[in-house]
Amino acid sequence: MIRMAIFASGTGSNARTIINYFRNHETIGVALVVCNKPDAGVITIAEQENIPVLMIQKDQFFTGNAYLPELRQHKINLLILAGFLWKVPLPLIEAFPNAIINIHPALLPKYGGKGMYGLKVHAAVIEAQEKQSGITIHYVDEHYDSGDIIFQESCEVDATDTPETLAQKIHKLEHQHYPRVIEQVVSLQKQQ
Repeated sequence: MIRMAIFASGTGSNARTIINYFRNHETIGVALVVCNKPDAGVITIAEQENIPVLMIQKDQFFTGNAYLPELRQHKINLLILAGFLWKVPLPLIEAFPNAIINIHPALLPKYGGKGMYGLKVHAAVIEAQEKQSGITIHYVDEHYDSGDIIFQESCEVDATDTPETLAQKIHKLEHQHYPRVIEQVVSLQKQQ
């Protein structure tokens, strides 16, 4: 059984989509939600779904044990970042090789890196007068948004788009593709 931990910092719309997708899956399930914000909406979602929540603190995450013992206690073998805004520390990357996946709301390598998240990304895309944006699902390495790309999907950027309207288009792509791509990655890894 693949036991996922979803790392999220916000409302949890991607987390909810992933939880729903894998609810009755035979070999993949969400076993833990990891959050760094006590008032994040994702906590309510986890509670409604009876999924344990691990609240994390910056010091222990970055200079302590990176919560590896807690992840091992829950028998986690796949980390899914879904709107998680902290950089993943090296001990976690080393403990979960090719088993940490992130989704970014732009077509990497453009509009990635430190500080590029949420509406900031969409504002930058619009300001640059890009004709397309989209999502990138990628493995996590020790640098922001630079891990190997697994999947990309694009959408049109209209002249009338605002960061908010573009965000709606991107969310739709995220919800449509992220759970399915996670399932494909797990399936491919099992075959290797």
